[in-house]
Order: sequence, then C-alpha cells, then structure tokens
Amino acid sequence: MQTTPTVEKSTLLLLVAGATVICGLPLLLLFKTGLTSESGIDFGPLLEAVRSRSVQRALWHSIESSFLSALAATFLGTFLALLIGLTDIRAKGILVFLILLPMMIPPHVTAIAWIQALGPASPVLRWLGLAPELGSTHPLYSREGLVLLLTLQHAPLVFLLVRAALRSFPRELSDAARTSGAGAFTMLRRITLPLLGPSLLAGFALAFVAALGNFGINALIGIPARYTTLPVLVWRRLASFGPDVLPNVAVISVILALVALAAILIQSLLQQRMRTSLIGLPQDPLAISLGRRRPYVEALVWLFVACVLLLPAASLLATALVRTYGLPLSADTLTLDNFTEVLWRQSVTLRAFTNSTFIAGVAAAVIALISLLLGYYLAHRQAGHRRWAGAAFTQSEIAFAVPGLVMSIAFILAFIRPLPFIGVSIYGTLWIILIAYVSVFLAVGLKPVAAAFLQMDTSLEDAARVSGAGFFRRMRKIFAPLAAPSAASGAILVFLTAYNEVTVSALLWSTGNETIGTTIFNYEDGGYTTLAAAMSAVVVLATIVIMLGMNALAGRVPAGTIPWKD
Repeated sequence: MQTTPTVEKSTLLLLVAGATVICGLPLLLLFKTGLTSESGIDFGPLLEAVRSRSVQRALWHSIESSFLSALAATFLGTFLALLIGLTDIRAKGILVFLILLPMMIPPHVTAIAWIQALGPASPVLRWLGLAPELGSTHPLYSREGLVLLLTLQHAPLVFLLVRAALRSFPRELSDAARTSGAGAFTMLRRITLPLLGPSLLAGFALAFVAALGNFGINALIGIPARYTTLPVLVWRRLASFGPDVLPNVAVISVILALVALAAILIQSLLQQRMRTSLIGLPQDPLAISLGRRRPYVEALVWLFVACVLLLPAASLLATALVRTYGLPLSADTLTLDNFTEVLWRQSVTLRAFTNSTFIAGVAAAVIALISLLLGYYLAHRQAGHRRWAGAAFTQSEIAFAVPGLVMSIAFILAFIRPLPFIGVSIYGTLWIILIAYVSVFLAVGLKPVAAAFLQMDTSLEDAARVSGAGFFRRMRKIFAPLAAPSAASGAILVFLTAYNEVTVSALLWSTGNETIGTTIFNYEDGGYTTLAAAMSAVVVLATIVIMLGMNALAGRVPAGTIPWKD
C-alpha cells in the first residue's frame, strides 16, 4: 500500500508529465522542425524565411496591427475602467456586462457582423440612407479597419484587468489625497495611473499577443484588404499545399512564436521595474461625483455601447433574414429560411454545434480538475513540489501566450503520426482538437485556482494530516470545496472561449469533426454570407443566454464563481 507522500509525489509527476506532453512537447517539436536539420541546429531555413518578401511583409503587418490595436485597446479599456470604477455613474453592473460581451463573441463573428454593418449592402445603413455606394470599396477593408476591429475585440481584456486592479487599491490612498485637497484629475495623474502602471503594461501585452495570434479578424478583413499577417500566411500555405509544406510553415510559426514570447518577456522585465507594494486592505473603490455632467457622460457611454453592440448585431440579424445578401430588409424579402437551413437542413452545422459543445465542455471539466490538483502543489510548503508544479504552470502559460495557429501547427507535428506503443492516430479526429483546447486554455483555468490556494491557511492541511486524512481525502473534503468557486470561474471562461473559437481549430478540423468557429468561417469564406450570418446570430444569442444564465446564478453560488461578477 502506497504511503501518502508517495501518492502525492506520483500525482505531481503525473501532472507535470501530462503538461509536458500536451504543452511543452508540441512546441519543442515545432522549434526542432523550424530550427534544425539532419546535421543539427540550422538557422538557414529561418534566415531564408526572414529574407522572403512575403514573410517580411506579413511580419511587419502583424507587428504593426498588433501594436496599434493594443495601444488603442489600452486607452479605450483603461478609460472605461476608470469611468465605471471611480465615478458615480449609474447602472454599473449592466454596463460591465455589456462592455465584456464583445470579448465572449468570436472574432470571426465580430468581423462578419461589422462587414455587414458598414458595407454598401448593409441593410441597416441602406434603410437609413447612409450606406456607401454599391460597388465601392468596403471601408473596413484596410489597415485602419483591421486595427479598429482588433481594438474593439481586445479592449474588454484591458478593461477587465484595470478594473480588477482598481478594486485592489487600498481606499486610504485616495482618501489621503482628497484630504490634502487634491482634485479628481490630480489624484488620477499623481496616484491612480502610476499605481496602475503594471496593470496597464500587462493589459497592453495581453492585447498585443491576442491581436498577434488573432485569425478570424485578420483573415476576413486582411485578405480582401491585401493586408496579410503571419497567421493568415500560415493558414493559406497549409490550406493550399497540405501537410507536405509543414517544415516551411513550421519556420514561419517559429517566427510568430518568437515575437509573442519576446513581447511577454519584455512585459515581465518592465513590470519588475515598475512593481509597487501597497499596504492596506482593498476596499470599495472611490465614487467621484460627476455632478451635473453625469447625464451627459452616461449618454456618451451608452451611445458607445449601442454603436459597438447594436449596429453590428442588427446588421447581422438583418442579413440573416433576407433571401440573398444585398437585398434590403422588407416584408417582401423577410424569410426564416437561412435559420431553418443552418439549424435543421445542414448536417454540418448540427454536427458543429454538437462537437463544439462536447469538446468545450469536456475541456473545461478536465482543466478544472487539473487546476485543483496542480494549484495545490503550486502553494505547497515543500519548495521541490512548488518547483515541479511551477514547471508545469510555466509550460501552460507559454502554450497560452503563443498564438493559437502556432499551437495548431505544433499539434500537427506532434500527432500527425500514430501514437507510440498503441499505434492509434488522433490526427484528423475530434480528440486532437480537445487535447489542443486543454493545452491552450489550461492557464486560463489554472490562474484563478492557483491564486485561491495561495490565500488558504496552511493550518488546514496540518489539522487534516494530524487527523490521519490521506492526500485524496484532504483534496476531496477540504481543498476542493474551498477552491471550487475559482475552478468553476476558470471553467466557465474556458467553455465560453473554446465554444466559439476558430484560431486553434482552423488547421485541426476535418470532415465530420467541424467546430462552430470553422463552420461559420467556411460559410463566409465560401460566399454563403446569409448562412454565415444566421449561424453567427445563433451563436451570439447562445453566448448571451449562457452569460445571462450565469448572472442569474450569481446570488446562489459562492462569490467569485461567475468570472465577470464581483
């Protein structure tokens, strides 16, 4: 019979080995393919790729669009977080929900909605008499259009980070400043923004990396605009030539991965220099009175929310309700055939909904379980256990930071051959997408659980050990219930993200194993715009229903379970 220490060590080694297989090994194979040859390390293919004009152009476009959109997203997200977090603006709960909603909507759906909202065939703009002339160039098919949509997609990420940082500030800082006679803008300039420095940097880096790996917006806007980025270049080459071009695609993927990792490294170094220690307990944030300006400020905020949400949503729905794309919405053109087609007649869409629900749900459950076990070791009293768990955690963070399309290439390299010992191949099946989801989104579920374990009192484990409780009994009776709200919060985010994603599955899907994201993208890419709009409308509605359902449960579950609720 195994003793408790042996069980603990065996479980830890199993977790580290699993994280290495699904997170570290695929990336290692990617770098091996891109940076080595039969004679050893060989930078020749990498240098050749860097000298290629198409790669140079795509690399510059990726860095340029990611930097500009991350900068704009940081300004927009910070402004909204300061406005909602520090003033007496009303209906904050609803505003927070609506501001975070675009983050939960797939990027390719966002792109489709805005293409239909602002184009010459826009049913809403044509009804208002504001549509561009038929035959004119779509206003979004440009670098500026691409940057705009990336900004709107990733500003909620910055908003979430900055708002959380504001809520962690000790109230004494602002109280002391106001007692000294400092006005709202002086306090903002001298206290709030300097203390927010690390969070602003983290938000910028997160938005930059997210934009760098974004596939849906880059493809649907960039391809017509002839503004090709690295993810699109990888997808086009692999889609055109198949697995035979894997070494060439791997080299380009290595370049994309290096840019993302460099951005994360620079962010970490700068954050260490900007780190500020705060003394005191976090309290309710300050509510600066806007006075007579409050109605005007609220009107501007609600107008912004309406433009970001209602215009594309109305255009998406209007496009889904007409027989042919470009027709104005009227009593004569109104039809539900597109919804009937995607929900009942097209077997591919039904299969896609089933596949996405299954693999997103299983991935969320698996990640929650892994996070509960790994989170325990990350806060373990033994330094050796923490180091081993930290190695697994670091691999998961790198897998999340690296663009999803790069991870797709890594998984193709790792699993294109049958698995050793059992001789079974998962390439071209739903299982490879499921494992890729667990790899890419493990850090999303693990971070809140790790934070929860770090806050637990070590005396809990001491008491359990004295009572004779073994490892799994301690986990089941003590630690799992305490960390369950954080694990559920992470699992919800994983499910919502994986349910609609297209970046990871864009190169891993196959006939019979479609996902919601790839099906919508294929409809739009194939010219079936009304079907893409109908399916996108269903996905948006499903996302809103899920989020509203989670909101309704907020009062019945422990605090922290719903990720966007305080």
